[in-house]
Amino acid sequence: MSKKENQDMVVEFTPLEKIEALYSELTDWYGEADNKELRVAAKLLMVSLEKFSIYGGADWHELVNEYVDILKNDPEQFQKILRSNRGELKDKKSTGNYH
Repeated sequence: MSKKENQDMVVEFTPLEKIEALYSELTDWYGEADNKELRVAAKLLMVSLEKFSIYGGADWHELVNEYVDILKNDPEQFQKILRSNRGELKDKKSTGNYH
């Protein structure tokens, strides 16, 4: 049997994986409420939009629109961006600006 220290067993999550875990935790918090997934998504979106507006400069909304356009027009590319941010594509070089 291996005698690894507790610190050796720690799994590091990417920032996106942490957000997804928070989403899951908040969804569970709502229990059997109607539209709980949408409620949680809306709250996370509100926080995200506020941060974009504070830290994204005068054209913050353009970056938001880029993400929306990618999801709307090229869902496969959007999924690739998500996989990359989860660390699932670590062995590949990223050519996009979405990190």
